[in-house]
Amino acid sequence: MNPTGTVVVGVDGSPESRAAVEFALREATRRQASLRVIAAAQLPEYWTIAYGPADLPSPEEVIADTKRLARRTLDEVVNAHPELAAVEFTVEAIAGSPGPVLVDASEGADLLVLGHRGHGAVRSALLGSVGLHCAVHATCPTTIVRPTAIAEPTPVAALA
Repeated sequence: MNPTGTVVVGVDGSPESRAAVEFALREATRRQASLRVIAAAQLPEYWTIAYGPADLPSPEEVIADTKRLARRTLDEVVNAHPELAAVEFTVEAIAGSPGPVLVDASEGADLLVLGHRGHGAVRSALLGSVGLHCAVHATCPTTIVRPTAIAEPTPVAALA
């Protein structure tokens, strides 16, 4: 396949980002586009060494670990859905806060895909800070994906 566009997906290893990866792979397949998997590597605040543990990982270690996590998430989705394996992709870990990293990655993309973190009945109606930041600032359309809800059994009252 010769990709004709790019779909960008934000990954953080959560179940919500796994749902976003699956959606993004399906969308890239439908569009005949490539996929860019982006993980924001939040670097430790080194000023905390004076106040806390001195054995913080190096920025290179944080970025490498973040990239491994993003790749593992992509691999899990492809293993569960082998029909999506034909999509060309790159996996990147970029140092910075998720909102700005994903907005920068959206430059020139056809679509930005993010997972939605539901926090209960009331808060799940609200968009999270990263999703809101990207929806407002991304240079391409942004899709927020809710994870597929697993139906839990409805409790049945015991007959006495």
